[in-house]
Amino acid sequence: MSNQNEKRYYTWNKYLRQQFGSKIFKVPIDGGFSCPNRDGFFSTNGCTFCSISGSGDTIIAPLDPLPQQFLKKVSSLHKKWKNVQKYIVYFQNFTNTYAHVKILRERYEQVLCLPNVVGISIATRPDCLPPEVIDYLAELNQQLHLWVELGLQTTFDTTSKLINRAHSYQTYLTAVENLRKHNIRTCTHLINGLPEETVEMMIENVSRTIRDSDIQGIKLHLLHVMKNTAILRDYHEGKLKLMEKNEYVDVIVRQLELIPKNIVIHRLTGDAPRDLLIGPMWSFKKWEILNAIDNELIQRNTWQGKHAIK
Repeated sequence: MSNQNEKRYYTWNKYLRQQFGSKIFKVPIDGGFSCPNRDGFFSTNGCTFCSISGSGDTIIAPLDPLPQQFLKKVSSLHKKWKNVQKYIVYFQNFTNTYAHVKILRERYEQVLCLPNVVGISIATRPDCLPPEVIDYLAELNQQLHLWVELGLQTTFDTTSKLINRAHSYQTYLTAVENLRKHNIRTCTHLINGLPEETVEMMIENVSRTIRDSDIQGIKLHLLHVMKNTAILRDYHEGKLKLMEKNEYVDVIVRQLELIPKNIVIHRLTGDAPRDLLIGPMWSFKKWEILNAIDNELIQRNTWQGKHAIK
């Protein structure tokens, strides 16, 4: 690694600067969608780790019209970064392709026409991408910079059942295959620390994902146990052991070593609201975690892709 000031992994920020020549804001909004794992289509219980907001706990003004949500979040971000002028809209919480194409088109295009929006990132489930939705996403992909973010969380169907994910690993593989037929950029979400998953299973989650699916990005999360979630009962009953910081750093470094250098690392940890988080409490110090990962990569003289499997 010749430049000691560069990260030893391919960051989302670096990718965006390469694509657009400047820093980009990724602006999270609540698109007003539901989830088939909550509305009774698959289940009414949802994934056991998911909060009442459907992973949108940090969205500003989620009940406002979409353009107002966007503008309020941008205004908040500009308090720290004043010169950013380009934006990617992030439909973040719940399942943002879970509607008729007519509804998707109406909601997406409310914000895509806003000034300086250069792209869109859509978080969804692998089982909510029927052919007509894929066709519409392919249309969007020709118009602007599109990412589809798939919540996989684990490659083990036994774990999926434990967390009430309500879809199989094969469903995910089919979804990626269908997206990639249209060259749609795909980012996969995985969670470290899920119930009954060992460290080796966490490593295998990354190995399988890279080996089995043609993805362009990956998000690695820490399991947060939050108030008012089903997984909280597992924690109180002693069925779930929260990861320690040093254990998490070790897992992330080992996972990065397996990921090819061209795959964008969208995230290496996550955020949870302080008033909702039960644990791990060390996860609040996000920059300390990221710095610890950087330092561990240096100490081990390793980097993303050092042991890439393809």
